[in-house]
Amino acid sequence: MAMSVAAPRKMFADSPFWKMKYRGGGLSDKKRGLDVGFDDNDDTDLTTELVQLGAQRTKNVLILISDTGGGHRASAEAIRDAFRLEFGDEYNIYVKDVWKEYTGWPLNSMESQYKFMVKHVQLWNVAFHSTSPKWIHSMYLAAIAAFYAKEVEAGLMEYKPDIIISVHPLMQHIPLWVLKWQGLHKKVVFVTVITDLNSCHPTWFHPGVNRCYCPSQEVAKRAALFGLEDSQIRVFGLPVRPSFARAVVSKDDLRVELEMDPDLPAVLLMGGGEGMGPVKKTAKALGESLFSQELGRPIGQLIIICGRNKSLVSTLESLEWKIPVKIRGFETQMQKWMGACDCIITKAGPGTIAEALIRGLPIILNDYIPGQEKGNVPYVVDNGAGVFTRNAKETARIVAEWFSTKTDELKQMAENAKKLAQPEAVFDIVRDINELSCQRGPLSSLPYEFTSSFTSII
Repeated sequence: MAMSVAAPRKMFADSPFWKMKYRGGGLSDKKRGLDVGFDDNDDTDLTTELVQLGAQRTKNVLILISDTGGGHRASAEAIRDAFRLEFGDEYNIYVKDVWKEYTGWPLNSMESQYKFMVKHVQLWNVAFHSTSPKWIHSMYLAAIAAFYAKEVEAGLMEYKPDIIISVHPLMQHIPLWVLKWQGLHKKVVFVTVITDLNSCHPTWFHPGVNRCYCPSQEVAKRAALFGLEDSQIRVFGLPVRPSFARAVVSKDDLRVELEMDPDLPAVLLMGGGEGMGPVKKTAKALGESLFSQELGRPIGQLIIICGRNKSLVSTLESLEWKIPVKIRGFETQMQKWMGACDCIITKAGPGTIAEALIRGLPIILNDYIPGQEKGNVPYVVDNGAGVFTRNAKETARIVAEWFSTKTDELKQMAENAKKLAQPEAVFDIVRDINELSCQRGPLSSLPYEFTSSFTSII
């Protein structure tokens, strides 16, 4: 909403703050690039000057993350890259874990706590569901704010954001309180980008945001149930790296580049950034199922992404394979590997699912984290874009059938995946955020220091 400013020159000139700090404070007439040496009878419209002043500066965007799972950072970096592609140097983009950098325990150790609980998955299941009731997480957040609000405030003020983007469920509440205490809630655009496809924690939803970007209609319905207005909700999809939306290299060319067999269908097996899950067992089962004893030759090839799990790489490389196999560690060019394959096996991480859908890959989901990832399974299966099984031999059998007797099923699932994909989501999100920023009134266009200095009188 635009902030109206009546008789701006008179308002500033008559204020005690103005007289003390600008008329008698010995400041230069060109302080901060604004001509303050006017007389009280000058009726020139200051609003135009303020807009012009703000229009000439680069705006700051602060993206708030926590590295509790790789998906939050991946979405943040996708948004950052899309801003740069769409708007060049109009924005400075900062991706920051404010909890880790500015606060103390337990916020600064959320990453290690999350990894521990995910390894002992029932702990995470209890934590997720026990904190879902509003009265519980509200008390928890209020207690955290009592200890660390000033530290969070210091973190926000260091970057002087014109736009704040939260891509984590615990990054809404305290920053929004801080903005309101500072009187900056009408200057700073605050949006949430939800990175869970279906079942998401209630702390994602805060009625004080300007926008809540939902990756699916299911999440949008939850947002409405938790009190957000239709004007706040947008359904654009999950933001993934622009390279997925902009890639134009053909599958045949990618296979040449990646030195894959040009003729055999390929399955991509992933264990996430940490190389977790039943990767070894599934890989061995695929090594057997994708070799036809009747034909005496392979009917498919296997690509294994092990992430940072170096021991898994060494173990798999020591095995003997009867089919073409490529074993990779942590990859930064996933758009190429996905583009070169025909189906994918992965746990139900939302980012990987969104990327696979864009590439039209039928998905075999072999695991999920209770809570936020559980709903991703029906999202894929019910839309005909994949199947779910935790059994390694069953997984291998399905792939072998897709590559031999059930090629029509594979093709249909690939088409369903493309229908479900939203490759332009990240660009739709940054364009809408830019529009929100442009709709702000003239005071929001002021340099950050100037506006915050006048918080008490505006």
